[in-house]
Amino acid sequence: MADPRERVESDLKAAMRAGDAERRGTLRMLLADLKNQEIRGRGEGGGGALDDEAFAGVVRKGIKQRHEAAEQFRKGGREDAAAREEREAGILEGYLPRQAGEDEIRAAIEAFVEEQGLSGRAAIGRLMQAMTGRFGARADGATIHRIAREVLEGK
Repeated sequence: MADPRERVESDLKAAMRAGDAERRGTLRMLLADLKNQEIRGRGEGGGGALDDEAFAGVVRKGIKQRHEAAEQFRKGGREDAAAREEREAGILEGYLPRQAGEDEIRAAIEAFVEEQGLSGRAAIGRLMQAMTGRFGARADGATIHRIAREVLEGK
């Protein structure tokens, strides 16, 4: 797979050629967020370049921010601005890797719980560590946590 940052840069150039101001602005903001994350990574002793997991984290953060902004705009009666934020979130979602479905996550959690003999809320930490390692950028932690809780409480 091509470097995700290169894909964003290529898509930005295409948006500029097409005169798509909304996409252009969204991708510029994403590139700035990626650059800032790389700089923070260098400051923390890392090499600076983002792996796929870190890239997906930056994208997810941007999506979450836009959804939160849309909610605030709706509360303020600004449906036009809320719709713009939702469109931008949609643009960013195209940069996430194929997400694991809830059925796939649930099956993996159930198998791990059975294999390890886990039960109760105390096992959530161990289960979360195993599942976030397994799914990486393909699933967000909130979804894994919700399903893990359901499985552990249902046992």
